[in-house]
Amino acid sequence: MKLTILRLETFSSQDLLDLGKIWPEYSSSTLKVDETHRIYAARFNDRLLGAVRVTLSGTQGAMDSLRVRDVTRRRGVGQYLIEEVMRENTAVRHWWISDVGVEDRGVMAAFMQALGFSAQTDGWHKQQD
Repeated sequence: MKLTILRLETFSSQDLLDLGKIWPEYSSSTLKVDETHRIYAARFNDRLLGAVRVTLSGTQGAMDSLRVRDVTRRRGVGQYLIEEVMRENTAVRHWWISDVGVEDRGVMAAFMQALGFSAQTDGWHKQQD
């Protein structure tokens, strides 16, 4: 099957199991979504491999809790996830990604730089043209 990026609007029982592996620090009761608070995930073979939480406010978007499961890292899942989130939300001109909970800031910094984001004291920023 093909890797697909999707906006999760409801959660199947399998989605909740997979999200529990991606984000063990969140309980399923905290995974609330609406038009402003979204969760995007990378799905392959009916399993979620990575996810990111997105908060939208006019032309600004914030992403946090970007995580890809250990066994599938370094295969382009995170890049595809971020690119699709930005592509789907064309009204957003300024993106910010939080550095809270980042496991390895050096690795994350290189990843964010490769995606065109610049480092700030609280995370990474990107201005869209």
